[in-house]
Amino acid sequence: MRINHRKSSDLRPVTITPNYLLYPEGSALITIGNTQVVCTVTIEKDIPRWKKNQGIPGGWITAEYAMLPRATHQRTPREINSLGGRTQEIRRLIGRSLRAAVDLEKLGQRTCTIDCDVLQADGGTRTAAITGGYVALVIALRKLIQDNIIPSETIKTAVAAVSAGVLDGLPVLDMCYEEDSIAQVDINVVMNSSGEFIEVQGTSESAPFTRSTLDNLLKLAYKGIGELLSIQRGVLDITHDVMA
Repeated sequence: MRINHRKSSDLRPVTITPNYLLYPEGSALITIGNTQVVCTVTIEKDIPRWKKNQGIPGGWITAEYAMLPRATHQRTPREINSLGGRTQEIRRLIGRSLRAAVDLEKLGQRTCTIDCDVLQADGGTRTAAITGGYVALVIALRKLIQDNIIPSETIKTAVAAVSAGVLDGLPVLDMCYEEDSIAQVDINVVMNSSGEFIEVQGTSESAPFTRSTLDNLLKLAYKGIGELLSIQRGVLDITHDVMA
């Protein structure tokens, strides 16, 4: 048994609260275990200058990620003057992942900015940001769809993400911080609702790991993402009924 008496294939308890904030076009609070991330979406009728200069049709989706100073056990200073490498990496990961959910040409000349702010960090913040960010993004885009501004086909597929790792030689799903800090292997997996991989990030913290270990971790991630996609669908179905 793991921390909180979980089995190796168990997710931590997951809740997604849609429309968590009043002002954004879309928002959601995602809680996975003790990790809490607020995701908001802002839609602007403009696209990045580089895209204009290159004449690339369609819109853009980008992401920002930040952690409150006391989201962690000790205070983490705010990144005011420059962003750390970890923050930049996570921002790019969230952006890439959520662009895979949308047909950018059908989005038109619009930029969707997904802000992911970690209220409390206990492992898996980047994967939580992707999973919650998708819900916030769909809520925002549905408003444009209902107003006949963009077609419903703009939303191509659901996207969710989860972590997995190896603890004492055992592959496990969705590690909390205490587990992640001692894991021998750590991977983050992003997938869509067709069961296709969008991104796989993996690293060994000690000795190299085998192909069979990676296969086992991907099986766990596949299972976990299936459960997260189901939670997303339930939340968005209820939200859609309310909006309708």
